[in-house]
Amino acid sequence: MTLQQQIRANRLKSTIVVFGFVFLLLLVAGLIGFAFDISLGVVALAGAALYGIFALVRSRSMVARLTGAQEVAPEAVRPLRRLVENVSIAAGLPVTPEVRIVEDAAPNAYAAGLRPETSYIGVTTGLLATMPQRELEAVLAHEVAHIRNRDTYLMTMALVFAGVIALIADIGFRSIAYGGRNRGGGVLVLILALVGFLLAPYAALLLRLSLSRRREFLADAGAAEMLNDPEAMALALRRLERDSTTVKYAEASTAHLWVESPTDRVDSERSGVLALSSLFNTHPPIQSRIEALEGAGGFQLPEELPFGEPFGVEHRLVDP
Repeated sequence: MTLQQQIRANRLKSTIVVFGFVFLLLLVAGLIGFAFDISLGVVALAGAALYGIFALVRSRSMVARLTGAQEVAPEAVRPLRRLVENVSIAAGLPVTPEVRIVEDAAPNAYAAGLRPETSYIGVTTGLLATMPQRELEAVLAHEVAHIRNRDTYLMTMALVFAGVIALIADIGFRSIAYGGRNRGGGVLVLILALVGFLLAPYAALLLRLSLSRRREFLADAGAAEMLNDPEAMALALRRLERDSTTVKYAEASTAHLWVESPTDRVDSERSGVLALSSLFNTHPPIQSRIEALEGAGGFQLPEELPFGEPFGVEHRLVDP
């Protein structure tokens, strides 16, 4: 199966998952209406829809605020923007995504935006201070691949749906907690509704995670295809894996956007039980991603990473 066929197949699966979000949202609203009053369920659904629309409209600035991504003048990051422009042309994007800088020592990057025309790429100062140009270009190509594959759109939708489902489930839970009266279904109906309200946010989380992991493999492969250099992407991932710093604002709500999830590492370290914590990771293990690139490219990474002047230091984009 070619890369484009895999992307199309993944889009179909993603569409099915989005319908799963819609079904789950309607199910929770239905539980509220069934357990209490139809009008309460309708009001909860309408309120959740308004919240969802507002969140979608404001998603671009909301993600930037959560991650600390700052707008910068194009001339201040001209060398970096030139790299983004090159990979955007290779990807066939109609426009070059905006570049934003995140003041953070951890090497990482992400892409956000509902459409390619309004998307941007956030790059940490740690990534600029760590990655040589070849590897940095691969990371940028990975993010551009997410934009080309419309992953940023789907992941934003999943983020909003998960928030809306958590909101409406909380309404139902509070209705029970504060003595809401049911419509005569008895204790059993209330118990079923309570279980549904408690489990709905976790079901939404699992749906969101089901969108994330396969997309990272496809974005890695897309970057390798754009640059015709799968080893560069693998080297970048190895460098990220060996770096111990973690993004300061490791928000669970935006973890799925980064090239390396900041919360996966934090959660694994806190839990001490890798097998259990990995079930809720937003990304596949970096080693698995490297092995996929090695298998597709027919190479094996050396034990020692090659030395190269970091791009940001070389181009004076960060302090040496």
